[in-house]
Amino acid sequence: MAKISKTQLEKLQKKYKTDDAIGKLYGITRQAVHQLRTKFGIPPVMDKNKERDAEIVKAYNNGASGTALAKKYELSISQTYRIINESKGIVAKKPAKKAAKKVAKKEVKKEIKKEVKKVVKKAKKAKK
Repeated sequence: MAKISKTQLEKLQKKYKTDDAIGKLYGITRQAVHQLRTKFGIPPVMDKNKERDAEIVKAYNNGASGTALAKKYELSISQTYRIINESKGIVAKKPAKKAAKKVAKKEVKKEIKKEVKKVVKKAKKAKK
């Protein structure tokens, strides 16, 4: 593991923000940086994201566009709108897609079983 002191890591975290960016700088994984942070008791930058998210929502409610906010806070547009929608209580629709896929798979399996039974019955009749 890279030899980074606690003070160095704190400075790097302020400058580069993410474990991944720090890891790339030292040629180690983001997980290794996370382990170092945990070892030294340094909280993740995510704790500061609550304040940033509140600022984004406030600015959006005051008329700023999502695209402009994404550029200002160096986020993707989809991430910016996810933050805005979560503040309104709107949940992403991804889980519904998974549920629909499961239902569709079950229906397909039932249809296949029916077809197999028909073929087996025909084969038995043909043998007699």
